[in-house]
Amino acid sequence: MKNPLDPRHKKRQKAVEDLFKLEFHKQPVSDYTKEILSHVDFIDTEITKAAPEFPIEKINRIDLAILRLSFYELLIDKSQPPKVIIDEAIELAKEYGGEKSPKFINGALGKMIKDDKLASI
Repeated sequence: MKNPLDPRHKKRQKAVEDLFKLEFHKQPVSDYTKEILSHVDFIDTEITKAAPEFPIEKINRIDLAILRLSFYELLIDKSQPPKVIIDEAIELAKEYGGEKSPKFINGALGKMIKDDKLASI
């Protein structure tokens, strides 16, 4: 389990919570979440490529929030090594998601990496 006091983990937790809550109602969000949302069309396209059997509207909302954060960090932000981002996504899935969330998140991220620009991880 990640150190709950790690500022990067706390930042990711806040982003996942913001992204999840926005699925249900408008609310103020962090600048980091706003940055993720500014790329949501591109991110959702990439998620759809990585998990074509799961349309965006059918993905569990918390899993979608974790995927949006992870795809943003992997494809746009790129400030952390991919292995760190994937490990963190799986931890967030264990923390917030359902029983199948970690496996689903890992599978979608693994497929994106295999199919995309990050094959050199």
